[in-house]
Amino acid sequence: MREFLSGNEATARGAWEAGVEVAAAYPGTPSTEILESLIGRPGVYAEWSTNEKVALEAAFGASLAGRRALTAMKHVGLNVASDSLMTLGLVGAKGGLVIAVSDDIGFSSSQNEQDSRYWGRFVHLPVLEPADAAEAYAMARDAFAISERFEVPVLLRLTTRVSHVKRTLTLGEREAPDRSRRGYHRDAERWIITPNHVGKRLEVRALRDAALAEESAASRWNVLEHGTDRSVGFVVSGPAYHAVREAFPHASVLKLGFSHPLPLALAYQLAESVERVMVVEESEALVETELNAAGIAAAGRAWLPPHGEITAPAIECAVSRLLGYSQVQEAKKAKKVFPRPPTLCAGCPYMGIYFWLGQLTDAVICGDIGCYTLGCGEPWNAMDSIISMGASLGVAHGMAKTFEGNGDAKPVLAVIGDSTFLHSGMPALANIAYHRANVTALILDNRTTAMTGGQDRPQLDFAQLSTALGIRPERVRKVDPYELPAFFKVLREEIKAPEPSVIIAERPCVLSREFVRRRPLTVIEDKCNGCARCLDVGCPAITVTRREREMRASGKVVEHAWVKIESGLCTGCDVCAQACARGAMVAA
Repeated sequence: MREFLSGNEATARGAWEAGVEVAAAYPGTPSTEILESLIGRPGVYAEWSTNEKVALEAAFGASLAGRRALTAMKHVGLNVASDSLMTLGLVGAKGGLVIAVSDDIGFSSSQNEQDSRYWGRFVHLPVLEPADAAEAYAMARDAFAISERFEVPVLLRLTTRVSHVKRTLTLGEREAPDRSRRGYHRDAERWIITPNHVGKRLEVRALRDAALAEESAASRWNVLEHGTDRSVGFVVSGPAYHAVREAFPHASVLKLGFSHPLPLALAYQLAESVERVMVVEESEALVETELNAAGIAAAGRAWLPPHGEITAPAIECAVSRLLGYSQVQEAKKAKKVFPRPPTLCAGCPYMGIYFWLGQLTDAVICGDIGCYTLGCGEPWNAMDSIISMGASLGVAHGMAKTFEGNGDAKPVLAVIGDSTFLHSGMPALANIAYHRANVTALILDNRTTAMTGGQDRPQLDFAQLSTALGIRPERVRKVDPYELPAFFKVLREEIKAPEPSVIIAERPCVLSREFVRRRPLTVIEDKCNGCARCLDVGCPAITVTRREREMRASGKVVEHAWVKIESGLCTGCDVCAQACARGAMVAA
């Protein structure tokens, strides 16, 4: 059977064919489709966990019971899971345990760029790096076998280019689970990681490291390809392999697929057969550093772009500079196209929130990760910090504490989504409540994990949860974000309250099954005076038809804009009509 699959879909298919029985993940681009492709597969229990740490622990629990298990996450999610991950490097695994992590090289949808291969070195885990969807499929199958043979979790490191690019694959059948591994058998010295047990596990890990090094040296995924051009030989892993082959089809290449432990013997062979060695890797100089430490003079990051995906022109330019060519052809930069910044969907319940937050010029607003991150952009400009998931509440707590007793203190707000609050916001809110920090927390509840595609999350009563975490019931308020005057009244009251408070804005995501569309709105042209107040809402269904500038007697230039509403986009939320002082927007 042949199918056209992305790297994420191929990873899921390979895991399913390998007999995976439990899969747990937290959604995040570019890894989301791995778990989505396993949901509903026969013989697999798959869940969206509340965060990546919980997902890893659930997968480990299944492994502990002798089942093959997979967990998937994006690069920043592996940071969240790292506390348990560090210990898993000591205790290992029983049933095959695969950790699929997708690094967002070029940070196209992330707050940073990160090289998850570091975790393989840090935690002493084998690392497999597919170069495309075909290898993702095959390596996912191999990863479970490696995990069980060496009783260790395996890190399957993808990147955006691998995760989202498709190719046609020939697929196989599902393996029957190995029933001999099933069942939990108590082994306190191994599974209970106390100080008196660590010494023995360190000895086991050292032996395992040596065995994995031999496995990597003989692996079919590490291949030395000899070429006729001896001037420069390349060491490369991941999708950058294709860029190297495009730029230098006749060069010798050491292609790394089982990239940690590093197969040094093959690297020595390459170095002996070429004049110079260049390491092409995304994104940090891990292999380059290891090769130089092993006595192989390897060039790399100093000659290549410092971040982002590595392209064939960039490699050509780097080699030209490395070899000292007098005329260096710089890599051509992609031409800029007309900017299309991301924005909230038409009718998004967050628009009414940011319509008012953008006008709180006297407040500090700490943001978080989710659709509401877009509140930092035009026309709202309603964010002062965005760090990581759950950080809005912790950052707001620290700011509020520094403002205590200061004459120039400002109101401090934290904005966080429902899924992010469950992911990592609850401890911070408990901290705010316990230390009585004067923070107003806005929990934006659209009843789903919206930004990554509307995945399920636990349906909880956030008012009760906030009270249980220590916020006084009087300071927990629920609002409808479509009701602008009512929301603003509550917002002002809670900002003035001299204690922690929570405002819960409840409206389903416009892309969810729960959302009910209303009649679209239209603009009565005779009533519109071009004040452009409706544009402050930020709805993409509102478009400008005409602009004019007026010079006032004071010398101030005022810009007017006349608008129309695209009926095909409008959801009838009525937020723009509430912003319009002249009643020019009505139901069509």
